[in-house]
Amino acid sequence: MTATARLDRARLAHLMAGEVARFAADHPRSEALHTKAQGSLLDGVPMPWMVKWAGPFPLYVDAAAGAHFSCVDGHDYIDFCLGDTGAMAGHGPAPTIAAVERQLRRGVTHMLPTEDAAWVGEELTRRFGVGSWQFALSASDANRWSLRLARHISGRSKVVVHDHCYHGSVDEAIAILDDAGRVVPVRGSVGPQVNVSHTTRVVEFNDVGGLAAALADGDVAAVLIEPALTNVGIVLPEPGYLDAVREITRQTGTLLIIDETHTICAGPGGATGAWGLEPDVLVIGKTIGGGIPSAAYGFSAEVAGRIRGSLAAEDSDVGGIGGTLAGYALSLAATRATLGEVLTAEAFERMIPLAERWEVGVSGVIAAAGVPWHVTRLGARAEYHFMPDPPRTGAQQWANSDPELERFLHLWAMNRRILMTPFHNMALMSPATTTADVDRHTKVFAEAIEALFG
Repeated sequence: MTATARLDRARLAHLMAGEVARFAADHPRSEALHTKAQGSLLDGVPMPWMVKWAGPFPLYVDAAAGAHFSCVDGHDYIDFCLGDTGAMAGHGPAPTIAAVERQLRRGVTHMLPTEDAAWVGEELTRRFGVGSWQFALSASDANRWSLRLARHISGRSKVVVHDHCYHGSVDEAIAILDDAGRVVPVRGSVGPQVNVSHTTRVVEFNDVGGLAAALADGDVAAVLIEPALTNVGIVLPEPGYLDAVREITRQTGTLLIIDETHTICAGPGGATGAWGLEPDVLVIGKTIGGGIPSAAYGFSAEVAGRIRGSLAAEDSDVGGIGGTLAGYALSLAATRATLGEVLTAEAFERMIPLAERWEVGVSGVIAAAGVPWHVTRLGARAEYHFMPDPPRTGAQQWANSDPELERFLHLWAMNRRILMTPFHNMALMSPATTTADVDRHTKVFAEAIEALFG
């Protein structure tokens, strides 16, 4: 039986129509604001992907605090999306707000370092094991600049990424394998960018042989990976895979760049700390600023030594790395407070058991209904897949996606005041999330499954 073989599509369409009508009736103010926004915003939204929310128009937020937010129509929501990791620290954590308020009065940006920069660098080194940090405002920029530096010090031209990876708006990573195994732009790639087959090689996740073949000719500057896929859905590494990645990259003189932007959910040191990984470069963004734009990328001692002195000071402002707001005072004040007082080891000791509780609850509903789905968890993050076994590649996860079913489940949850990440069936825990929040989701999910299959 396929993952959705039991699903009655006519029943799904009928249920969906009812949920759309319920959403519209409950949110007249959001609808009015969206209609007004169409006069000044492209498609009525500030970012293109905001059209992907499950409702006929997006919710408009009035205020958010902790793991909840309220919309302009006065409804309170449990937030398991948390800004797709950007608000993993919770909305408006008090230490971060206090640090931002202090720094606003002392100066926001001035192209000079503050004491907070060194503190953040030391803390990131303690957590991830690599040092020599630099700062950006997004993981996209941090990844982009890391790849530039990798090509600079290696003299090599190519980049390797995983199939169905996501590393932000980095041109080299907007690449995928087609059915014939050729490297092509991701479907929907805007532009498209420079022919991605000239810059990038793509390998399947958990494919040791494929990675070895991709690096064999010695022309790959860097392998850019998430230690577990997240954006296509959670795909965990098989035992020994990441060890093999490290061994092969060292044998071929290829830099290993680990992007922890989403996998920080694995623990205070991300998957790198939890699994004892040894990257040459580590990138993290979004989460660490507690909602204020912030990102960082750090280098092993060997890589830092190769970079140090290779960039002429007179060219450092025009070489394609950095920006006038990268590492600015407000961002680093927020990052210091968030890392030092909010996303602590003690916080993860509360968050991860909540994700375990979410996993157990959803798995129990699935088992009781006899639905052939599976739940996968990575630290404080968990999601359900429309397949009976955990996926081992991004392509397998993608092949079992069901946008129609996914949209219904998301809208069902929204109509019962729960927000999930819009791109997949994923829930993230914050330090402010409670057992009551988790149990409420389990109840609402069970009602959806009963409506679909009961």
